[in-house]
Amino acid sequence: MNWLNEMLQNDPDPQESREWIESLKAVIDHDGAGRAHQLLEGMVELTRRAGAHLPFAPTTEYINTIPTHLEPAFPGDPTMEWRIRSMIRWNAMAMVVRANRKPGDLGGHIASFASSATLYDVGFNHFWRAPSADHPGDLLYIQGHSSPGIYARAFLEGRISESQLDNFRMEVDGRGISSYPHPWLMPDFWQTPTVSMGLGPLAAIYQARSWKYLEARGLMPKTDRKVWCFLGDGETDEPESLGAIGVAGREGLDNLVFVINCNLQRLDGPVRGNGKIIQELEGAFRGHGWNVIKTIWGGYWDPLLAKDTQGILRKVMMETVDGEYQNCKAFGGAYTREHFFGKTPETLAMVANMSDDDIWRLNRGGHDPHKVYAAYDAAVKTVGQPTVILAKTVKGYGMGTAGEALNPTHQTKKLDDDAVRAFRDRFKLPIDDAQFKDGNVPFFRPDEKSPEMEYMRERRAQKGGYLPQRRRKATQSLEVPPLATFERLLKSTGEREISTTMAFVQMFNIILRDKQVGPRCVPIVADEARTFGMEGLFRQLGIYAPQGQKYKPVDADQLMFYREDAAGQVLEEGITEAGAFSSWLALATSYSTNDLPMLPFYIYYSMFGFQRVGDSAWQAGDMRARGFMLGGTAGRTTLNGEGLQHEDGQSHIQSSFIPNVRSYDPTFAYEVVTVVQHGMQRMLAEQQDEYFYITLMNENYSHPEMPEGSAEGIIKGMYLLKDAGKARKGELRVQLLGSGTILREVIAAADLLDADFGIKADLWSCPSFTELARDGVDAERWNRFHPEAKAPRKAWVTQQLEGRSGPAIAATDYVRTFANQIREYVPMRYSVLGTDGYGRSDTRANLRRHFEVDRFHVAHAAVAALAADGKLTAKDVARAIKLYKLDAEKQNPLLA
Repeated sequence: MNWLNEMLQNDPDPQESREWIESLKAVIDHDGAGRAHQLLEGMVELTRRAGAHLPFAPTTEYINTIPTHLEPAFPGDPTMEWRIRSMIRWNAMAMVVRANRKPGDLGGHIASFASSATLYDVGFNHFWRAPSADHPGDLLYIQGHSSPGIYARAFLEGRISESQLDNFRMEVDGRGISSYPHPWLMPDFWQTPTVSMGLGPLAAIYQARSWKYLEARGLMPKTDRKVWCFLGDGETDEPESLGAIGVAGREGLDNLVFVINCNLQRLDGPVRGNGKIIQELEGAFRGHGWNVIKTIWGGYWDPLLAKDTQGILRKVMMETVDGEYQNCKAFGGAYTREHFFGKTPETLAMVANMSDDDIWRLNRGGHDPHKVYAAYDAAVKTVGQPTVILAKTVKGYGMGTAGEALNPTHQTKKLDDDAVRAFRDRFKLPIDDAQFKDGNVPFFRPDEKSPEMEYMRERRAQKGGYLPQRRRKATQSLEVPPLATFERLLKSTGEREISTTMAFVQMFNIILRDKQVGPRCVPIVADEARTFGMEGLFRQLGIYAPQGQKYKPVDADQLMFYREDAAGQVLEEGITEAGAFSSWLALATSYSTNDLPMLPFYIYYSMFGFQRVGDSAWQAGDMRARGFMLGGTAGRTTLNGEGLQHEDGQSHIQSSFIPNVRSYDPTFAYEVVTVVQHGMQRMLAEQQDEYFYITLMNENYSHPEMPEGSAEGIIKGMYLLKDAGKARKGELRVQLLGSGTILREVIAAADLLDADFGIKADLWSCPSFTELARDGVDAERWNRFHPEAKAPRKAWVTQQLEGRSGPAIAATDYVRTFANQIREYVPMRYSVLGTDGYGRSDTRANLRRHFEVDRFHVAHAAVAALAADGKLTAKDVARAIKLYKLDAEKQNPLLA
């Protein structure tokens, strides 16, 4: 035991130390490592109590966590599985190479799946269960760059045709398959989108947590199903990848398994050339309470490690950095003999009887199905902790000199004929040279009755069917409360002033009482419930906490005290918009993953929504999420006092980028109620794959009664709020449009115009300029493709404004681009006011004056538009500037 001798070199009493260690070894031999660990913990605690500082060592030796003698027997046929895996490897490679021998440079990736094929193969053959009558099924977050390998397996299974493989990354004509996992593009196949790296791990953690939440609330039976998340070691540099691992450790998510493919390389080179990424990750995960399983060395290393009685090989393994490990695989056995084993005479002697080829064949743990099986087996049996498996592999495994362990291997998508033949030979595939004629790289699928095909089908039959697979619709739709249920909120508030946020909270409390929908509602906040007036839900519903509430809250004597509960309904996530959104996403897709439709409501500062988690919001669109996002304290001028970082003037532009997001900026309570009820109907009753973004304000004012017949216009995005009546001869008329809080300024501007200039205004509420624009695009496109139609389609905006007189002026609390979306469909002169520029702190009145969206600027814009139409003069415009005390020389707010 060379390590012991080194440790005792500077020991003040080496004999005593040796006796302690030998005693501990006797305990291990007699009672096992668990008993030894228990004794050591007791000694450590005693020493700490005596005042000694014993720092926690977060890493272990650079060897496999599971020793050889504790590995379970492999239940499969290793030879059969190797042959199947070789076919999958071949078809994955062929798919990418064929695609890139066509015109168009379609791209694709070979190296990532080449390194992780065994990791997936063992899971498919032995662990991952499909949804069936007997089991709800596991959920897979598959590393995006490995998609060719998943398609290749599905091809062998008969789930994907050769034609689809041959149209990899050619989807436009409906014959191909997507580049990466995209449920939007392949809604029956892919379960989760993962290729925006970092989002998969983050989403997986909260997905696993959502299952615990649903089980705790009795909405879903407790099962042993798992979330399996695959990611690369380079991907862990994304803050999102590791940002929530503390949540998983703290809440003991033993239904979660991370598998990190540690091929030591990212896209351009080593992940940690001067360090050891596996050790780094071990420390990070272990420190957050995870069960860490390192699968570093394959079975060919076992005899060498067994010989290493002095620990010299282990020491070399620990001291060698990742950049050097990459060299060893890139440059072969002779290089490894000299530069790795040659570091000490003892390790060099260990391989004296091995050829260079033997040394090169020394495999890494992630390529050894026995080692991978042992890791997976331990992971699924772990209780009370999430598990991370750190599997060491070789990037580009099997690509030989064309890319194995080389820096450019990630970008390698074209192999020449010699490299293709070498790949075939390495994996012993029965493909004749004649099949390579004229640059052809054939796909390979054995006979249906071959042993390989029967074996593969039998393995999946035992696991309930094929994966990945996705459920498009929940088995049952939910009946939602009709609009009449919220009649009280459709009436005028009279002199009582409330905000649209308060209106929503009142509506939400009504929804909660609905027997069908109420239990499916999940209010989600990121530590801002009191800001939005939702603290009453703490006592009413309880805040989900797996451990319950072990303390008496400081506000226990208050009516709305802080109540945590193991079966709580509210998710109060703390200061993490990314985490709160990920919780929302897990529940917004529960209809698919659990056959359990849920209705999550995520309410947050609107500035910290699409701007903060925009990539995740796009992921939610891809994943066909259904739920409500509520941007509170919305607009650039309503949140007086907070300033540049908090005032939102662009979220509706950002939400408009996502095709299946329905965005609304309501002004009045009845608009909020109408949109939310419509959203519930669409998502729960009709099961449409869309989600709703609604901005809410914290400004209090009185709300009118819902105009008769306005529901259709509210949903479509525009309705007539006030008709100025039939125009008299010579009377000037304008069309004033607005949304959100600025609509009230528009209404006030109409009064100014009438009093000061005798101009009458038709008033239009536009709860969704985005929906109006989409409707206009649809009508315009239909007309282009139907030139001979007798009745061309008209955009909703055009239908509403056609025949009305005067120019149109729109003002919102958002940048001008928001209202400018409909310019093409407005059949008259159109002027737009908006809040372009950085926000700042001040009163609402001053902010609206600064951004030039208050009633005075709206009225001035109307006078200017009439002058441009020749109905008024420049003198009239100048009079308006003077009358309304506007600063004509003020700097443009966009540049201020």
